Amino acid sequence: MQLTDLGKQFINGVWRDGKSEKTLPDINPYNDEVITTFHIANVADIDDAYQAAHQAKLEWDQVNAYKKRDIIEKAVTYIEANEEEITSLIIQELGGTRMKAAFEIGLVKNMIKEAATFPLRMEGKILPSTEDGKENRLYRSPAGVVGVISPFNFPFFLSMKSVAPALGAGNGVVLKPHEDTPITGGTLIGKIFEEAGLPKGLLNVVVTDIKEIGDAFVEHPIPRIISFTGSTKVGSYIGQLAVKNYKKPLLELGGNSAFIILEDADLDYAVQAATFSRFTHQGQICMCANRIVVQNSVYDEFVAKFKEKVTSLTTGDPSDPQTVIGPVINHRQAETLQKLIAKGIEQGAELLVEGKITGRMVEPTVLVNVKTDMAVAQEELFGPVVCIIPFETEEEGIAIANDTPFGLSGAIHTSNVERGVEMAKKVHTGMIHVNDITINDEPIVAFGGEKQSGMGRLNGQWSLDEFTTMKWISVNYGQRNFPY
Repeated sequence: MQLTDLGKQFINGVWRDGKSEKTLPDINPYNDEVITTFHIANVADIDDAYQAAHQAKLEWDQVNAYKKRDIIEKAVTYIEANEEEITSLIIQELGGTRMKAAFEIGLVKNMIKEAATFPLRMEGKILPSTEDGKENRLYRSPAGVVGVISPFNFPFFLSMKSVAPALGAGNGVVLKPHEDTPITGGTLIGKIFEEAGLPKGLLNVVVTDIKEIGDAFVEHPIPRIISFTGSTKVGSYIGQLAVKNYKKPLLELGGNSAFIILEDADLDYAVQAATFSRFTHQGQICMCANRIVVQNSVYDEFVAKFKEKVTSLTTGDPSDPQTVIGPVINHRQAETLQKLIAKGIEQGAELLVEGKITGRMVEPTVLVNVKTDMAVAQEELFGPVVCIIPFETEEEGIAIANDTPFGLSGAIHTSNVERGVEMAKKVHTGMIHVNDITINDEPIVAFGGEKQSGMGRLNGQWSLDEFTTMKWISVNYGQRNFPY
């Protein structure tokens, strides 16, 4: 598998350049090397992709469910045979460490294995009727064509999280990866399913930018569902645009997760879990712990242990197995973090650990003396920056956790599991984990956020429900009596 082979559009089973005159360089964020250059897709390419998906879906409808399962499972076989090359892609294209790459590839394989069961789970129901001699049948059917827009942070997994279940549920798919990760989030996935034997045109990958296509990807009349993973601001716009055009939006958006540490927690374990929850993939995960909320009686001890742990983290070349923190994806992300840190200090926060920012390299930064109304506590810190906030009572800890427009993930650490569960029930978030990290995603467990962190649930049965529709067909075996 050569990188240059994946520097094309994948439309209707053909690898070709986009019709736009514009090009998109795919840049390694660590060393600025150009990996490959795309001729980007234009509006005509978007139409070609959706038309191809629509036609191929009709062919996919006729494929035996067991054969569909076998094709999707072959995608896992291809990944396993090319795991080292895929690891290299993740390191080069998004600055992920080897540990991060292994983590992401594992998530992808589990998601595909779950999606491969979907063709055998397209179950319906026969329900009784209020009318004599009549039965009600419910048929589960594919929604049609799904448009997927994926982000740059876990592009391989977060693209596959929608693509594989949508295919397994019988849909055609058009995937638009983020422009910073067009291979790992896009064309790599096209290659994997091409090699697995997916019908030509069922999955299409278009690499482009919004300046070129505007709203065409969402407004196109063919897709029935738009699955978007990304920022809350963009997700809000896409959700509104989808509904305006009578499409169902699935939105997995930003987070501002609280990592709560109670006075009876195992502090050494909590330090490890909090460090992983914040600094994995440079903190560029929507589920990352942005706020570490610590009970006063153990605050000083935790802060001292956490500082020691964070200052031991290695920042540098993501291809080095010893590196924990590589580059953030682009200069814009680094500049945003720099401004947020400066604003936090201006508002009264103090630096416990001061990390240098050089280009895209952002060293770990820890802020203390943080108040809940500060920008660093209210906004998503999409990078290796975290704030620590003290609290006195459980009620105060819950109030701090809930003092955010987001509601994606969270964690609570305590030696009393049921105490943690009862507290977790009061935190307004789609997911929260007792004595664990904030970063969790399992293939059969409902995944999604509350408030401004998204709409809909994915994984397992929830993905099957989201990517299908139920059709009611009633059968009257007799004749009804009408009043006129």
